Amino acid sequence: MVDNKLAQDEAQRAANYEALKSEIESDVSSEIAVKAENATVSENAEINNIAENFREKAVNEVVETEREVERSRFLARISQIVDYIFYVIYALLTIRLLLALFAANQNAGFVKFINSITNPLYAPFRGIVPSLRTEDGFTLALPLIIAIIVYLLVHLGINGLLRIFAHRKTEI
Repeated sequence: MVDNKLAQDEAQRAANYEALKSEIESDVSSEIAVKAENATVSENAEINNIAENFREKAVNEVVETEREVERSRFLARISQIVDYIFYVIYALLTIRLLLALFAANQNAGFVKFINSITNPLYAPFRGIVPSLRTEDGFTLALPLIIAIIVYLLVHLGINGLLRIFAHRKTEI
């Protein structure tokens, strides 16, 4: 047999709480109504002034929020473009790395095409460290790996900077 006394006590306490809360709300509402009916002309003017200030602040906040949302959307679009550009850079450098790793024929058209596209991206990193080569021509181009890592860090830095500008400033 289950003891329901605790559950019944809790239900009774909740009911008493709601009844008391309703009574207090009713008392406060009627007190506000009485004071509002008996307000003087100067009190009514002050009430209207306060209401107008609240209205003006609310409108200004909505306008400011809309500006911030538009700015965030614009910066989000820029971030997407930056992401796309860096993903293309990663892909091209990775293809070049894989072609070197698998000893692709340097005279093949695709290899020449990839090398010509990636040369400007790879040039600052060429010669930083030696590439590891096997006798069969397979090459682990360590400068390419360094280039990919550096571009990744630059990518993260740009996105972090964009996030700072897009972040909504809040006031307390």
